[in-house]
Amino acid sequence: MKIELKEITDENREQVFALKVSKEQSPYIDSNEASMNAAKENEDVARPFAVYADGKLVGFTMFAFDEEYEDPNDRYWLWRFMIDENLQGQGYGRTALQEIIRYFKEHGANNIRLSTKETNEHALRMYRKAGFRDTGEMNDEEIVLQLDWE
Repeated sequence: MKIELKEITDENREQVFALKVSKEQSPYIDSNEASMNAAKENEDVARPFAVYADGKLVGFTMFAFDEEYEDPNDRYWLWRFMIDENLQGQGYGRTALQEIIRYFKEHGANNIRLSTKETNEHALRMYRKAGFRDTGEMNDEEIVLQLDWE
């Protein structure tokens, strides 16, 4: 499976907005449209991408890259990551996460942080399998996980 992170353009924007997570997952992640609005408000650090697998749109992700931030542990965040509800359970999430990690490494990050609610068991299982560890910190009401590679 070949995963690609592609820019969101006028050609794919509506398709990206049409991607949804299941009702059970919706409390854990904003809609892709809301995420793109957040990206506009944070355009100096936000990097949104459409996730494609073998040329097919399967998901959405958004990173925060803030190389100016004083604390090196807070410079690189995986802000959003979702796979469409109809495509989950087929390995897209796990494979896309590896591509996301590769992107961070190739763009100079020495770690990645993310936060989610403790009840988001499916996502936490995937992140922990990929090597993310709990930091013991909280981001509002979400636990913070971090993946280091240096």
